Amino acid sequence: MYLVKVNILLLVIFFSTVLRGQEMNCQVQVIAPTLQSSPANTEIIQELQSAVYEFINSTKWTNDVYQDEERIECSILIKINSKTGSDQFKASIQVSSSRPVFGSSFKSRLLNYNDNSLDFQYQRGASLVFTPDRHQNNLADVLAFYVYMVIGYDYDSFSLKGGTPYFDKAQQIVSNCQNAPEAGWKPQEGTKNRYWMVVNHVQSLFDPLRVCFYDYHRLGFDLLYSKRDEALEKVTAAIMLLETIHKTRPNSFNVQLFFTAKADEITALYKDAPADVKNKVFNSLVKLDPGNISRYNKMKQGK
Repeated sequence: MYLVKVNILLLVIFFSTVLRGQEMNCQVQVIAPTLQSSPANTEIIQELQSAVYEFINSTKWTNDVYQDEERIECSILIKINSKTGSDQFKASIQVSSSRPVFGSSFKSRLLNYNDNSLDFQYQRGASLVFTPDRHQNNLADVLAFYVYMVIGYDYDSFSLKGGTPYFDKAQQIVSNCQNAPEAGWKPQEGTKNRYWMVVNHVQSLFDPLRVCFYDYHRLGFDLLYSKRDEALEKVTAAIMLLETIHKTRPNSFNVQLFFTAKADEITALYKDAPADVKNKVFNSLVKLDPGNISRYNKMKQGK
């Protein structure tokens, strides 16, 4: 009887752990193409990759309950460019995330960004520790920042401004890092960095982007396989909302981020759309995303 009770207790603990499962299903890769090949370098890269993987996928980032199939899919690629000391590295980090589209196997990309300002310290065997109220470990802070941005984008795609609590957490990390020696956190360092990514996103000026994000995914793409004409209309209207931002902030960083994630998806969606619908969205796209005009010209021609 005692053994039965113990087994039942273990099962309860196991299933409770599953029900409290973490939010992230993140694939992590660390590469160092410019570093001299050596057993020591290979080992530290492998350990770093494992540490980043465990940090992201084993941390509980929200208070919500996630089933395994609900975990947010993302990928992180850290490219080490140089080793400036025994445990000091200069690198870039590429972050990509997606969410499923209702009634299909299609995954809609939400974020695809390459951040070239990743300076960090890492010692072999060390675990990554994130301290929410202060800047202590730059690698942990950068990873936590992007995890909260990924979660925020995901929640925004399912409910209007649903990601606000997580963008607030990302903004708190930015605030903590204003005196950090590492780059990427401060407004004076340029218009395209972590600071502006989140600060812009929560400003009222960028509300149309957040409305677009919800309408595009929840009212548009999630209906594509049941009410295609209605879905196309919603996606078109969502994209056109961004013209409001364009009038005061042309070529803004955050709108560019949207199209970096969406350009391929949009061209595929409208390639075979009715001519009037295609022309309508084309006229917006050439203003909002001129960098991809050649792609949109092919879309307009149905190529």
